Parts: sequence; C-alpha cells; structure tokens
Amino acid sequence: MSGTARTSGPRAAGKMVAPSAGPNCQDFSEFQEVLRVMRQIDDRIIHELNTSLPTASFAGKIDASARCKELYQSLKEAHAGREKAIKTCISQSSSMVNKFREERNKDKDNLTLIKQLRKEQTNLKLMQSELNVEEVINDRSWKVFKERCRIHYKPSYNL
Repeated sequence: MSGTARTSGPRAAGKMVAPSAGPNCQDFSEFQEVLRVMRQIDDRIIHELNTSLPTASFAGKIDASARCKELYQSLKEAHAGREKAIKTCISQSSSMVNKFREERNKDKDNLTLIKQLRKEQTNLKLMQSELNVEEVINDRSWKVFKERCRIHYKPSYNL
C-alpha cells in the first residue's frame, strides 16, 4: 500500500490506487472511513469494467487482456491491503482488551477501567465484523471481474 497516491476517487492517471495511510485503530469511526476509501475500487468495479473494456465494435482499439490484468492486480493489492489493515487493528484492539482485563483484575472497583474495557471490547467486535464485510465485498468484486474478464484474462490461479 505504501507508495500509492491518495486521491478523491479510486483512479489516478487511469490507474486504480489505494490510500497511502492505514486506519487509526483507536477510533472506530476513522477506521471505518479509511476502509470506505480503501473499498472504492470495489464500489466502482462495474463502472471501471464498463469504461475500460471494449464493446464488440471497439475490440480492436483497446487491449482488454492488459486492462483486465491491471485491474486484477489492483483488486488483489486492494484486498490484501485492507485485510492486513483490518487484522492489524484487530490485533492491536485485542492486545488492549487483554491489557484492560489484567488491569481490571488488579482493581475490580475502577469504573473508568471497566468502561474502557467495554469500549475496547465493542471496538474489537466491530473490527472483527469488518472481516465478514470484507469477504462479501471481495466475493462480489471477483464475481463481477470474472464475469467481464473471463475471455480476456485468466489469472494463474482461480479466484
């Protein structure tokens, strides 16, 4: 993900890109916003395929196999980057939950600590649910990709 430009949309100079910064794991709303930006490639996959793959009348003017290969790489990188970001945040949140539990065991009457623990447990559950959301988004994108690119490009392994 590093080295890619952050844009207002998923394209820059005709190429799909991902944001350069990962999510802030401490703030769930910011975490979700970064994921939303990172998911723009998937949100726009149908538009991207419609605008970049030729119809029968323009088939000779556009290299559809190269475009499908480029889109495949972009999707693969975006999915891997998001999964890594989500799992990193899950790991950090899980560590915080464990830390708060240990502290709570030492001071069971500390209400502030109990509130922090509950808040962090909620964040952890929400982040874990993002993995399920990610699976649905990825499946949808790969289905559309295979449907439109199956005759132009076949990856070295099945999606």
